[in-house]
Amino acid sequence: MQWIIFMLLLFISSMEMLTQNRWKKQASASLLENCTGCILCSEDNGCITCHHRLFLLIWRDGIRQYGMCVHTCPPGYFGVRGLEVNRCTKCRSPSCESCFSRDFCMKCKDKFYLYKGQCFRQCPPGTAAEPGTRECQETCEPGPWSEWSACTHESRTCGCKWGVETRVREVPEAAREEGTACPALLETRRCRMKKHCPGGER
Repeated sequence: MQWIIFMLLLFISSMEMLTQNRWKKQASASLLENCTGCILCSEDNGCITCHHRLFLLIWRDGIRQYGMCVHTCPPGYFGVRGLEVNRCTKCRSPSCESCFSRDFCMKCKDKFYLYKGQCFRQCPPGTAAEPGTRECQETCEPGPWSEWSACTHESRTCGCKWGVETRVREVPEAAREEGTACPALLETRRCRMKKHCPGGER
């Protein structure tokens, strides 16, 4: 009877050791998988410090926080190089896909348009949406047309039956600085010359 109890206890003990070894192997494999590129790594929180060229990406899952070392930061983050740790920092705007700094977006997510580092569902007044680039382009609103010029032909105002007259309109300084595409700023039309040149030249 004692021999049976001894064998039973030995069997239970060996099963516990086998289970513990299996769990340790799984934990160490998981730790190695989560610690790629790490210098310091926590079993619970992943990477704490990365190799010099990599960025530390930290994300939350409920109340837990995990770290991972990456070559490039994922969409919605930008890389900040530091003396001790290079970090992936999240863009402030949730509609921003990639940013230069926390508050300056370079590319917006679908259904948003980029304008001066910000993402908009609809372009602000004075701008027009460019579907190809998904950016808001400054629109050019020229001033009023000038009066038509005198009717001329080869820079002369006399001596010919038909000539050309022109009119122009100015572009505001702000639009000129932005380098925006403007509508026609000069128009010409055919006109009838009214004067004969002195000396009877036609």
